[in-house]
Amino acid sequence: MLCLRRNVTVCPMSRPIRLAVRGLLLVDNRLLLVNAWPGGTSDLLCAPGGGAEPHASLEDNLKREFHEETGLEIAVGAPCLVNEFHDPGRDYHQVDVYFRVSLVAGEPLQRWTDPEGVVTERHLVTREEMAGLRYKPDSLPDIAWGEAVFYDRLEPVLR
Repeated sequence: MLCLRRNVTVCPMSRPIRLAVRGLLLVDNRLLLVNAWPGGTSDLLCAPGGGAEPHASLEDNLKREFHEETGLEIAVGAPCLVNEFHDPGRDYHQVDVYFRVSLVAGEPLQRWTDPEGVVTERHLVTREEMAGLRYKPDSLPDIAWGEAVFYDRLEPVLR
């Protein structure tokens, strides 16, 4: 059953779009990436971050998520990318807001255990090394080492 509300077609059984925040941290011109699947079940990499919780700013959410995944304290700078992706095979759609971040405290490759058990690997990679890696979103190198702000239209999720 579909309904029309404010000129938008909505499926009443669909989940709401998930909002997440991610941070781009360059250390000595190398980008910090984490594995994207619990237990390292995939080699897909992404920028640290995660789901935004209600009643907290995007900045506070990013500081919390970044610390959970890396053990690092960061300062949050300007937004640089809005990326959305979905899994057409299931009811999943996420919008990620990426921010440039700077390191306040901690060592990027220090030993750390993600309390959520999702991130098990961290990597500092050069732009050139990214050519041999699997990562999302596709525009990540251009954003990390660029100056512009981008919007990436809907991409399918990879496993």
